[in-house]
Amino acid sequence: MADLEKFRAETRAWLEQNCPAEMRKPMTSDGDTFWGGRNTKFSSEAQRVWFERMRDKGWTVPHWPKEYGGGGLDGEEAKIVRQEMAAIGARQPLTSFGISMLGPALLKYGTEEQKKEHLPKITAGLIRWCQGYSEPNAGSDLASLQTRAVGDGDDYIINGQKIWTSYANYADWIFCLVRTDPAAKKHDGISFILFDMTSKGVSTKPILLISGYSPFCETFFDNVRVPKSHVVGSVNRGWDVAKYLLQHERAMISGMGERGVGRPLGQIAADSVGADAQGKLDDAQLRSQIASFEVDEAALAAAAERAVDLAKAGQSHPAFSSAMKYYGTELNKRRYEILMSAGGIDALEWESDSSKGGARPRAWLRTKANSIEGGTSEVMLGIVAKRILDLPGA
Repeated sequence: MADLEKFRAETRAWLEQNCPAEMRKPMTSDGDTFWGGRNTKFSSEAQRVWFERMRDKGWTVPHWPKEYGGGGLDGEEAKIVRQEMAAIGARQPLTSFGISMLGPALLKYGTEEQKKEHLPKITAGLIRWCQGYSEPNAGSDLASLQTRAVGDGDDYIINGQKIWTSYANYADWIFCLVRTDPAAKKHDGISFILFDMTSKGVSTKPILLISGYSPFCETFFDNVRVPKSHVVGSVNRGWDVAKYLLQHERAMISGMGERGVGRPLGQIAADSVGADAQGKLDDAQLRSQIASFEVDEAALAAAAERAVDLAKAGQSHPAFSSAMKYYGTELNKRRYEILMSAGGIDALEWESDSSKGGARPRAWLRTKANSIEGGTSEVMLGIVAKRILDLPGA
């Protein structure tokens, strides 16, 4: 305990000294998120300084081994870093599907060569990744995917299409599920493979959403040549890798339900509704909704910490990420329903930029996809019923 308290004091001092004041303020737009990648641009000098200091310390991914660019911290130390960052409102220095999804899968299933090739580039923000899972006829029934990889000497030739590929038009590399044995049962004969998005035959097309934004893309593969050495795990056993990665994806998505991405709801609501003589939000019904929401928000945060502790102790349930994903995404949808209610007619304003409120209805519309992406809420509830609650007939 004494060592941990010393580590906490040192962490707090280092963060106070090295986190720029601008990086301790709530994010106001998508531009405040740093994704890294070959064509990356910093939105401000403070963002660049914060990222580079955390990268050099190994704290873009503090719990990964040092030999792969991480901080080499144990579970308790990494938890302290998260807590101390939250205490000063520090933003994440790097957001990356490589960190939240691919990295854990590589650490478990990748060869040493694959780990040394890709993990340090992820922690250093050099490569931005996207995920090639869903297809036009393989969404919730992902194992029905038909993108083919046919062997040709030391390479595979890949043909097919993916859809809802988040930020594919900005990504440098893709981790992708392909069918390498079309004669096998649908959960078999699938392989997990990595390749460069600049490879000949790869193309993307953004999908315009009702919100006016295009975070998702269609992705096409036309005779894309990929070395067989880029397969992660065993050939035809990619479903094992895919399932493991999905646990981390769902845990990542559940995090959108947690506080820490801006001002508290009560403060935002007070901008429109005002406060009474006692300083309370001047709308009893809205005040009650926000109070109920914040209790559930705190419960999600506690459950997330519990999940980390259980994983550290080797006691985590593989289906718990599905419960977290359901809870977190439904909670985030509630958050934006309250924000729209609190804003009244002003919340319907559409044309101005995010600093003037125009982002609110767009963000509200975007949350409707939360309960679809990464596995629908209905699928998540089915997994919980079958694998956690063991309900009859589930």
